[in-house]
Amino acid sequence: MSADLKATRFNGADGVMLAADVGGDVGRPGIVLMHGGGQTRQSWGRALTELIAAGYHVVSLDLRGHGDSDRAPDGDYRFGRFVADLREVLKQLPPLPALVGASLGGLTGLLAVGESKQPIASGLVLVDVVPKVEREGTGRIHAFMTGNPDGFATLDEAADAVAAYLPHRPRPRNTGGLKRNLRLHGDGRWHWHWDPAFVTGDLRPETHRIVERMREAAQRVQVPTLLVRGAISDVVSVEAAQDFLSLLPSAEFLDVAGAGHMVAGDDNDAFNAAVLDFLHRRLPA
Repeated sequence: MSADLKATRFNGADGVMLAADVGGDVGRPGIVLMHGGGQTRQSWGRALTELIAAGYHVVSLDLRGHGDSDRAPDGDYRFGRFVADLREVLKQLPPLPALVGASLGGLTGLLAVGESKQPIASGLVLVDVVPKVEREGTGRIHAFMTGNPDGFATLDEAADAVAAYLPHRPRPRNTGGLKRNLRLHGDGRWHWHWDPAFVTGDLRPETHRIVERMREAAQRVQVPTLLVRGAISDVVSVEAAQDFLSLLPSAEFLDVAGAGHMVAGDDNDAFNAAVLDFLHRRLPA
């Protein structure tokens, strides 16, 4: 970890402790980064350090059940629990940071902002997440996350699985970077860092109404908002993005060419430039 970053733990909801990397002057405008489902706080590439260098105080969270954060003791990974975690974290930070969330992290930020009676954020960046998502794309994500329940014998096996899931990315020659996303268990096999209950729990009751809940939240957002879409995303279509913009006409929109659902990982330079441009114009440091 960079000497400029501090490993920190925040109180979440239900006694869950959330791991984070924190950097920058606490007196500067704040930003909270929230990764997508199945990712970790290290999924942002250079975004964390570039935001700090631009003069922001940045908190990059591991969501519950991911990375170094606690797993939910009762296996509760309903969307409302992630929102409750975020609200608890915000109580421990200077007021009104900007929220930057990818996929699940963006859903969390949108619900938290749109459903709060009082202002809790100064801005909102949603990364490839809108109320209406493509079932084929989300199905691919679920299949990947539930695949290989017994883990991998080697990091190369894990790299092969990732390459099959993300064929538009070149397979890394050095698989050591996967250690950030895998844990070596006592059985001698490498397992993904997330709690299996996160993908095996029954979320159907919530999923049934999450679209309408997100639409209602979007209509109540009153802070500067940017929607970043991966231009080759199989999760968020152009039509779905336009539907979101009809709900929140003040929001800005950007397609990142050549990027899929995991925009920051596919083109980190373009993603960082887009977010920094938005923040400099709408929420200057």
